[in-house]
Amino acid sequence: MTPMINNKNILETIRMIQDENLDIRTITMGINLFDCVDPNGKMAREKIHRKIIRYAGKLVSVGQEIEDELGIPIVNKRISVTPISMIGAATNEDNYVEFAKALDWSAKEVGVDYIGGFSALVHKGCSKGDTILLNSIPEALSSTDVVCSSVNVGTTKAGLNMDVIRQMGHIIKETARLSSNKNSIGCAKLTVFTNAVEDNPFMAGAFTGVGEGECVINVGISGPGVIRSAVAKAHGQSFDELADTIKRMAFKITRVGQLVAQEASQRLNVNFGIVDLSLAPTPRIGDSIANILEEMGLESCGTHGTTAALALLTDSVKKGGLMACSQAGGLSGAFIPVSEDAGMIEAVIKGSISIDKLEAMTCVCSVGLDMIAIPGNTPEETISAIIADEAAIGMVNSKTTSVRIIPVFGKTAGETVEFGGLLGRAPIMKVNQFSSKEFIQRSGRIPAPVHSFRN
Repeated sequence: MTPMINNKNILETIRMIQDENLDIRTITMGINLFDCVDPNGKMAREKIHRKIIRYAGKLVSVGQEIEDELGIPIVNKRISVTPISMIGAATNEDNYVEFAKALDWSAKEVGVDYIGGFSALVHKGCSKGDTILLNSIPEALSSTDVVCSSVNVGTTKAGLNMDVIRQMGHIIKETARLSSNKNSIGCAKLTVFTNAVEDNPFMAGAFTGVGEGECVINVGISGPGVIRSAVAKAHGQSFDELADTIKRMAFKITRVGQLVAQEASQRLNVNFGIVDLSLAPTPRIGDSIANILEEMGLESCGTHGTTAALALLTDSVKKGGLMACSQAGGLSGAFIPVSEDAGMIEAVIKGSISIDKLEAMTCVCSVGLDMIAIPGNTPEETISAIIADEAAIGMVNSKTTSVRIIPVFGKTAGETVEFGGLLGRAPIMKVNQFSSKEFIQRSGRIPAPVHSFRN
């Protein structure tokens, strides 16, 4: 019986790859840069370059070997590093753009798609290095190609740093302006987090946390098409049966991710970190989270019932994946990036989904408001207020939330912007026209919720 079972599993995996867009979204190598600290900025950057080359020099070729041998597409190979605000703080430099360029240069030399870690953790306050990094973000992202940036502005234990949230509105607008010749794409490489995790393999939010080891392999799986196909065959099932159907398929997808992670870590001789269980859509037809929700019985994603359907999906994916993997981590759930999901794009065009509904959906999924394009003339205080709302959801619910929002210069609501590749295209979405300026201009922190005091 065993050979028959193995053959059946092999054939099923081949079908999922060929017909349902199953892939490994990313192999991400996390590299600790603390031993690259140097009071001389130029020397620090040279150390960073040498270390990235030493550890990640074979990352792309090994990923290709695994893809060829196992027949499993691996879409991206990426690197995450220790937050640069911590490394740059040892220098006397007052701008970290050269650190971003060093990361860009190093990433291109080893051939990876993206490198994350131009980051700062400022949920309680800003150190000297944090302040310099924040001020460097617009120029850094507009003058590099593959560098990604993230800023953690709150945690459930610390509350929300509203001073930085106010500043992020300005930083995002300035980043959009400086990259306006490329549809403000700099903002697509910037994520604002609450409760950021240290082992996230997905961009733009990946960085290697201070609790991580010297070098680690984290893998992000995908497979919305596979889940959609399973849900499509479950018409008439009860919610309990539907949840079980999704769990069983998530288990199979995650086993593929675990296999790839173990192979990569062994061949590169670095530790295996985690498998991120997240369903990550692409602009390809049939590879959409929105379409999964519609297969459950919704006429269009965003209608009443969407949040409940997404809650069922996210929970079932987590439960199925956890049974299949020795080390799950990262964000793990379901992503709802508008520009990267063909079904979401269609829902925006139809008018069935809005930013407000997307915000409600983030209460039950992995992260937050992702790859949302808004009019270029949106006030920076409005952007800060959108971040504050999303951050509050994460803080109160003890979950990771994020905002990756793009005020596209020269575009107005109803127009469309093309980003290309996995970033897709985005309809420009309306924002609330009433002002949040007076609220955002208050200083200080929003205190942590009472239920955070559990020690």
